[in-house]
Amino acid sequence: MRDRIVGARLARARTSVLLLGPRQVGKSTICRALAPALYVDLADEATFLAYAKDPARLRREVAALPASARVVVDEVQRVPAILNTVQALIDRSEGRQRFVLTGSSARKLRRGGANLLPGRVVLERLDPLTAVEIEDVDLERALRLGMLPGVYWGDEAAPDVLGTYAEVYLREEIQAEAATKNLGSYARFLDVMALASGQWINYSKLSSDVEVPKETVRRFVQLLDDTLLAYRLPPFVSSARTSRRVVQRERVFLFDVGVRNALLGLHRRALGPDQIGGVFEQWVVLQVIYLNNALRQGWRLSTYRTEGGAEVDLIVERDADLVAIEIKAARNVTPADTRGLLSLAEVAGRRRRVQLWVVYRGERPQRFDSGVEAVPVLEALRRLAA
Repeated sequence: MRDRIVGARLARARTSVLLLGPRQVGKSTICRALAPALYVDLADEATFLAYAKDPARLRREVAALPASARVVVDEVQRVPAILNTVQALIDRSEGRQRFVLTGSSARKLRRGGANLLPGRVVLERLDPLTAVEIEDVDLERALRLGMLPGVYWGDEAAPDVLGTYAEVYLREEIQAEAATKNLGSYARFLDVMALASGQWINYSKLSSDVEVPKETVRRFVQLLDDTLLAYRLPPFVSSARTSRRVVQRERVFLFDVGVRNALLGLHRRALGPDQIGGVFEQWVVLQVIYLNNALRQGWRLSTYRTEGGAEVDLIVERDADLVAIEIKAARNVTPADTRGLLSLAEVAGRRRRVQLWVVYRGERPQRFDSGVEAVPVLEALRRLAA
């Protein structure tokens, strides 16, 4: 058991919690560490069948517990009807009993007509590991194998575990979720999506590459979103008037670079020079997304690209300022790397404080005459977390 930001908050929680996150990010480990009075593991087939036949069983088991007991229901999306029982128990106990419910598919909950307990539970999101949760980050390992806890901290079998995750979970279980008669179309989509992860999405091109209608591709992307396996980064919207035309396309990121690499067969060997740049950029963006969720910051995250070709990989809009981040895998930065940031500074307007960062793999911060800072990657993540 390693300390996680979300885990510490759950241990202090005085309310019930719905904890969502993909498989193998550590939800069960955190929940077991809470030492609940009752732990219902619906991932276990026998337990699932028992509660699927008799969802009211939970009410009877909770009735036998002390009034202030903590109850965990793991993978609750497998029996959505249990949420109605939980609502009744929360209302009856007036908040004395605390429930921690975990799930890995918001789609299954919604499709099952589940009661998501509005106003009764706090929604938490658990992602793979953040760099600030690790004492010494092995960046080469993180870029190749990703940040799933069991893989990053795993032994020599970690690449095999990651490969199995990609093949069995993403290809088989999520394919079953796709509800499509043409199973090959989803398999092709997943391969194309792994290549397109982190890029500005052109649905027409994806449709052509996958050989399915554009609306089917949109449905598959939504499927990844609903099953918590992808993040969408919308285009930046400025309140200031500008002559620059901003491209209104989103970027879609698979939730972990290791899983993306495994889908492409790149996780068993060191990344090549032609691969490191794209993977490093995706890893940094994902780290900021993880931090935003783990710290409950409420940052608005977006990306920026003009029709003239100026780009900024990530924009973090906070209450007090805006942090524009250009990501470079190089160990040196030049003024040429700041072009997109200076374009964004003009578009963002003068009404708010703007910080311009080039996040790179160098060892020391630098400041350019234009005001742009070059910030080593781990220092940049620590600054955002602080």
